[in-house]
Amino acid sequence: MKKLSLLGLGAGLIAAVAFSAAPAQAESTLDIVKKRGHLRCQIGTPAPGFYNLKKDGSWVGSDVAVCRAVAAAIFDDPNKVEFQSVTSTVRFTALANGESDFLSRTTTWTLYRDTQLGLTFTTVNFYDGQGFMVPKDSGINSALDLKGATVCVLTGTTTELNLTDFSRTNKLDIQPVVFEDSNVRNETYLKGGCDAITNDKSGLASNKAGFPDPGAHTILPETISKEPLGPMVRKGDGQWFDIVRWTVFALVAAEEMGINQGNVASLAANPTSPEMARMLGKEGDLDKGLGLPKDWVVRVIGAVGNYGEIYGKYMGSKSPDGIGIARAGSQNDLWTKGGLMYAPPFR
Repeated sequence: MKKLSLLGLGAGLIAAVAFSAAPAQAESTLDIVKKRGHLRCQIGTPAPGFYNLKKDGSWVGSDVAVCRAVAAAIFDDPNKVEFQSVTSTVRFTALANGESDFLSRTTTWTLYRDTQLGLTFTTVNFYDGQGFMVPKDSGINSALDLKGATVCVLTGTTTELNLTDFSRTNKLDIQPVVFEDSNVRNETYLKGGCDAITNDKSGLASNKAGFPDPGAHTILPETISKEPLGPMVRKGDGQWFDIVRWTVFALVAAEEMGINQGNVASLAANPTSPEMARMLGKEGDLDKGLGLPKDWVVRVIGAVGNYGEIYGKYMGSKSPDGIGIARAGSQNDLWTKGGLMYAPPFR
């Protein structure tokens, strides 16, 4: 499947393109996607861990894996995805106007975004919090040392708003230096154009991993916000909402049950519990409301693995594509291990 990159498009242009692509009201998103023959999944501009563009033109990352998982559920082919790489300032317009089928990128769930954009979050697939990164030789050891500092930040994000709140609350008089493109922001920081850079801490780890000398930079200890990240869809199509939501839940539930990419076929043939049998399509009709084949979960796990496999490969250290964020004991660990990753029952 040809990969589409929308890097650098202005809001007006993408809105115009998106408007012409808006789906007819009478058709469901699932029907449109099936007729088109592939999924249109919106991601961000390249960032290791979440969505990174490799030299061969392929996209990899934890959010990319969610796109591929949904494609696998529908088409039994994780490659039937058109990846749309869009800047933060136009992401919601592109989704609302129908250019994207759903958004799978580092987007924070907030009240405003969930109630005033015509969009809705499906669930959380990564728990995060905002922090700061500085050059290791800067002498800055705490975010409270940033009084009067210039801080690079992406505009149109909760990150920008949180930076302002943090500065006001602590009377730091921080001077934001705003950017629409993360690459330009990073280049400015690396050239000394600002004293620090602020982002979700996972984003900072991603940025740092991509720097020429990662060891020359340090992430400060403070976490100044809650950043629950997850996929978004347009409001008004409950079936599509459920497909995206329960695909993420399937990734989590599979890990909890011990189902992985290597054993999913054998466990589908011989489930070890009634819930596993239901989830893998051997008993019941849980696929009916989704409009997917009975073996849709088998397709998903066979294509991308479970949540833990995806995390280890892209967010952890189990492949060259990982960015080294430890999971054990974190909010992103399974609920059975003290984390917050939890899927409702497949019943």
